[in-house]
Amino acid sequence: MTLAAVAVDRWVEVCGVGDLTPGRGVCALVHGHQVAVFLVDGRVYALGNLDPFSGANVLSRGIVGDRGGRLKVASPVYKQSFDLATGCCLDDPGVAVPTYPARVRQGRVQVGRAPSPVGPVGPVAAGPPAS
Repeated sequence: MTLAAVAVDRWVEVCGVGDLTPGRGVCALVHGHQVAVFLVDGRVYALGNLDPFSGANVLSRGIVGDRGGRLKVASPVYKQSFDLATGCCLDDPGVAVPTYPARVRQGRVQVGRAPSPVGPVGPVAAGPPAS
């Protein structure tokens, strides 16, 4: 599923949290960039959809799981795994995909307009925002 995005300030609204199937990804277009969005264990993750090994935009179709306690998505092409929180390739530490800030506000999933500039962005709980 590819979702259209609606800009909200510096965040882009991509879908309702109820539109996401836990453990599966969707692709959203965020300012011209394909972003893979996942809901895993009640948290939302967003990372670039481009698999750097195959050159195909397929990470949203990857298999979600964990390796050594780290949540990851495995590319459906050559099977390299990427950490959902950091974007780092677990099979080749010199390779990473961009991560994007992600949050849920009033039941809507929002992704930051630009990839995180430095370091990992932690996941955000999909529940209601804290008061």
